[in-house]
Amino acid sequence: MSQPYAGEPPDLPGHVLLYSGKVRDLFAPLDPATGLVDESRLLLVASDRVSAYDFVLDTPVPDKGAVLTQLSLWWFDQLVDLVDHHVVSTDVPEPVAGRAVYVRRLRMLPVECIARAYLTGGGLAEYRATGTVSGVTLPEGLVDGSRLPAPVFTPSTKAPAGEHDRPMDFAEVVEALGRDLAERVRDLTVAILERGNAVAEERGILIADTKVEFGLDPRTGQLVLADEVLTPDSSRFWRAAEWEPGRPQTSYDKQVLRDWLTSPESGWDRSSGEPPPPLPAEVVELTRARYLEAFEALTGRPFRPHRIGA
Repeated sequence: MSQPYAGEPPDLPGHVLLYSGKVRDLFAPLDPATGLVDESRLLLVASDRVSAYDFVLDTPVPDKGAVLTQLSLWWFDQLVDLVDHHVVSTDVPEPVAGRAVYVRRLRMLPVECIARAYLTGGGLAEYRATGTVSGVTLPEGLVDGSRLPAPVFTPSTKAPAGEHDRPMDFAEVVEALGRDLAERVRDLTVAILERGNAVAEERGILIADTKVEFGLDPRTGQLVLADEVLTPDSSRFWRAAEWEPGRPQTSYDKQVLRDWLTSPESGWDRSSGEPPPPLPAEVVELTRARYLEAFEALTGRPFRPHRIGA
């Protein structure tokens, strides 16, 4: 286990910190000849910070950022025939080796692109209230964990920090992006989830739903897959052998720590507005173990904290 990357972002020579988010830190590389910012690239670093219920928890999960980065790189290779991705290079500064990539600068689309293959979470709550998810009518009688007849596109807004995302129907996406681009991101989001499940099911994992980010290359206008893809942070991963609709599923994602936070053991009232308490060591280790199990099951290789690429 490596030391967690969770506090203040490091001082990286030749780079300027642009943004430190809930999970990721964003740096701009400097041109060594001029000292000016390289306007074509960014350094994207995945920390070990964990967010839940719109809070960044005090307790990091060691190696989480490296798992997300390396699993995304593996998935980008599996999806390359569907859509181009933003990664430029994995040759990054040593302090962030294994958890960072250089990426293209993009104009990010103002829509959270979500697809669901199974019904659970916020989608289940909306379905129980209205029979729909993001304006998509679903069959009657579905329960927690039900497989949908076909994956559906259920986008949401990108809310400012401290606010909650709001479900969008497709008409709102068309209004935000234009019809051609809206149809393209809808079809790609669903195709990514379908490809993900085709690969993952053979390895004992079901991907219930996933969120992906797209941007436009300002030089070419090309639509590009960005951020992370099909990871335990951006998706719900379930153990296929234990899937049973009508109850919560065994998951590989942050559900382990979410369940503890909302249990009587934590003593935390989610509606209080107060930040969650620190996580116990056993919850941290179980969460880390689930992330690593997912990585190794999918890629078929052992996790190495500083390994980049194939």
